Amino acid sequence: MTTSSNLQEFVTQVRRDILRQVHKVNSGHPGGSLGCTEFFSVLFKEVLRAKDHFDMDGKDEDLFFLSNGHISPVYYSVLSRCGYFPVEELKTFRHINSRLQGHPTTHEGLPGVRTASGSLGQGLSVALGSALSKKLNGDKHLVYSLHGDGELQEGQNWEAIMFAAANKIDNIIATVDYNGQQIDGSTDDVLPMGDLKAKFEAFGWDVIEEENGNDIDAVRNVLAEAKSKTGQSKPVVILLKTIMGNGVDFMMHTHAWHGKAPNDEQLEIGLKQNPETLGDY
Repeated sequence: MTTSSNLQEFVTQVRRDILRQVHKVNSGHPGGSLGCTEFFSVLFKEVLRAKDHFDMDGKDEDLFFLSNGHISPVYYSVLSRCGYFPVEELKTFRHINSRLQGHPTTHEGLPGVRTASGSLGQGLSVALGSALSKKLNGDKHLVYSLHGDGELQEGQNWEAIMFAAANKIDNIIATVDYNGQQIDGSTDDVLPMGDLKAKFEAFGWDVIEEENGNDIDAVRNVLAEAKSKTGQSKPVVILLKTIMGNGVDFMMHTHAWHGKAPNDEQLEIGLKQNPETLGDY
């Protein structure tokens, strides 16, 4: 396991990558990306049991599926910093013919990306299909997925949630980025979802709540707890409380930065708050 200080340096560099990607093309989604830096960093640096070389087969390794694909900047940064593709390729984010499209796709063959996730609400169905396949094939590895809280307003999620419990798919750990914000405002203002813990439990899931989703040790602990609950005939979900725009003070706690790029001055402010650690691209 990496030390907390080393992993914090990694998180800080990922934040810089996020800001620089969306600034360069004046397009992208920095808010949710910044809020999920700790989750992605812990998951990819310490938790996922993946093969040395990426392939789409996915046998005998843990799998990850990003459902809320608009937070691709954090996904691309972490994948590149973990060696899936050259860090310098981050320069091509959202460019025509780039492998790093605004929402992850598969036809460009980008290592680490297993499914397209531009349309919200579909990722859990894909992840559950993969998890069920692993169970049928006797593969003991796990499937991880990430979802936005606003994304749960899509009905397909609840069909998948019901299916998972009914079929005892207990080798999946789904995480909800529970930041309370979506593109048009707070989730409570747009479409209140009530008690998500009670809802998941009513649908037969094992639910873990974590209030400090932007704390590295808290993320480590909750992922370890979730893993310990797999294999017990219930799917597992983590409700991870995060702060949209975390790490850049003027972006925090507001939906305004869900899909807005910083200008030149704002970029410099954000970068000063997150000093270079591993080297920019």
